[in-house]
Amino acid sequence: MNYKEFFYFQKSDRSVLVVLLVLSVVVSVLLYGIGGTEETTDSETIPKFVQIDNRDTAYIVVRDGKTEIDGKRDLFDKTESYYVEGEKVERFPFDPNTADSTQLLRLGLRPWQVRSIYRYRSKGGVYRESKDFARLYGLTVKQYRELEPYIKISSDYLPAASLFANDKHTKPRKDTTVTRSFPAKLKEHERINLAEADTTTLKKVPGIGSYYAKEIVRYGERLGGYVNVKQLYEIEDLPEEVMKYFEIRRVNVRKMNLNKMTLRQMKSHPYLNFYQCRAILDYRRLKGALTSMEQLRLMKEFSSKDIERLQPYVEFESPIGK
Repeated sequence: MNYKEFFYFQKSDRSVLVVLLVLSVVVSVLLYGIGGTEETTDSETIPKFVQIDNRDTAYIVVRDGKTEIDGKRDLFDKTESYYVEGEKVERFPFDPNTADSTQLLRLGLRPWQVRSIYRYRSKGGVYRESKDFARLYGLTVKQYRELEPYIKISSDYLPAASLFANDKHTKPRKDTTVTRSFPAKLKEHERINLAEADTTTLKKVPGIGSYYAKEIVRYGERLGGYVNVKQLYEIEDLPEEVMKYFEIRRVNVRKMNLNKMTLRQMKSHPYLNFYQCRAILDYRRLKGALTSMEQLRLMKEFSSKDIERLQPYVEFESPIGK
């Protein structure tokens, strides 16, 4: 029938023809789909092996009873690597430094463990002892105990120095280990002289290490010397329990001549602030040289406490000398 004649039919007849046409197409598709799901025959290629890697690797398949490589090849150490699904685990002597992937898989190792071994070896890693193999990621204690009797490491992979272990003429290797000696700590009844202690002596005090030892020495230098153990409280965060290990003997203080010092020199002392230094300079400019601590008491910038702690460090020699 010519397709133009289709339009001469009545509308209802055309609808019936369209339905019949659609049904025939659906039936054809169903029949084709059923036919495509028929089981493969023995003569067809049946994959018997699965991938060892999730990258672009080769499938090992069986065609007509022969093992072949299907797809791309991803070689481990120039050998075809495959894993036989459901294969029975075997036990046989092997060297983890030379065993290929097929042997490792036959031993019951998983594909990702085999890849770990190959990566380790490719980076220069060597198994020198059986216990080195125990570090393999994912290996259980049970698996290692079963495999340990079969691990046979070739002498070629031992350290070269082992060749001369019994050589009497070989000089023993010098021990380059750095040993650090720490000073013995003081006992409860022992004391040190704070006025003369250096960092080595200070580190003998329980609770004082290098940091606090340096801080104590640095603060003493700024002061001009310690005159009282309680001055250690002025060091930030110094542990209070260290105080009992100190005493003051033979005080030797570096004194300041306030009549000769500049503003910057005076301000470097912990017991003088900027405003106090300015007051001293103004007094020297307006009234001349200072002669006693009583003159400092007249300045509003100085309190009685300031005068008391500053007194051991001050002298009043005139600018032109005695």
